[in-house]
Amino acid sequence: MNPALSNYYRILAGQVLPRFKTCDLAPKIDEARQILQCCELCERLCLVDRAAGEQGYCTVGTRMSVSSAFDHYGEEKFFVPSFTVFFNCCTFACRFCQNWEISQAQCDETARFVTEPELARAIDRHSYCKNVNLVGGEPTPYVPFILETLRHVSADIAVVWNSNFYMSERSMKLLRNVVDVYLSDFKFGNDDCALRLSDAPDYSAIVRRNHLSAFKDAELVIRHLILPTHLECCTKPVLEFIAQHFGTGVVVNLMDQYRPCYEADSLNDVNRRITNDEFTRAVDVARKLGLNFVT
Repeated sequence: MNPALSNYYRILAGQVLPRFKTCDLAPKIDEARQILQCCELCERLCLVDRAAGEQGYCTVGTRMSVSSAFDHYGEEKFFVPSFTVFFNCCTFACRFCQNWEISQAQCDETARFVTEPELARAIDRHSYCKNVNLVGGEPTPYVPFILETLRHVSADIAVVWNSNFYMSERSMKLLRNVVDVYLSDFKFGNDDCALRLSDAPDYSAIVRRNHLSAFKDAELVIRHLILPTHLECCTKPVLEFIAQHFGTGVVVNLMDQYRPCYEADSLNDVNRRITNDEFTRAVDVARKLGLNFVT
């Protein structure tokens, strides 16, 4: 048992309830619905009236668009099997995205929409899984719909928030006492790489703030996808931040499966897989920092 996930294991053992079961969801849902009228769920702060059908950067409107939902066996071993819900659209535009068909999808008349009761019933049918894993794309634009979905869920199942962590402070407040494990995608160690490769302004301040908030709220697993040529500018600063603020209190997954997708072939720094040497050097950094990491 990894001590950084002790409460998660207690949920799996039936010793405690998932947090959404003991949280008053009604006021959170009301506030989230109000936010849709001037959307600031992510740090794009588009301020569009999604309740009236307007669309911001992510293009998500008044309905929940799900690309697929299934038992996932490719996640970290402590999450498997994971009932994983892949939402369409994203708050980033990663030029190397491996799921670009989902993340860069448009929520238009061709999208597949589901209602909150429909998704809740699907979660209940898959409650033999260790968790419901909310991912994408990006789940943040769907916060109001996800909270409403959880109100309809009967099963005692852990909630994993699998995100790029570009949520607004208001979204973080809505997720408080609801999420059991935050699973972050902490890619960049600086703002320049984040802006050029993912069109994510002010990345460092926002994502670091949200990691600090998540760590105070629940358990935290941090994924870091090692990018070719980005050890000094991204991997080292990310791992150093984790060591400084969380120590061994979080699980870090050093991911070596990067492959050039989408527009990556046109980018000289990320147009190839990482080398064995790059991966070894990243592992050495994590080991020297004393991190609680898996590969």
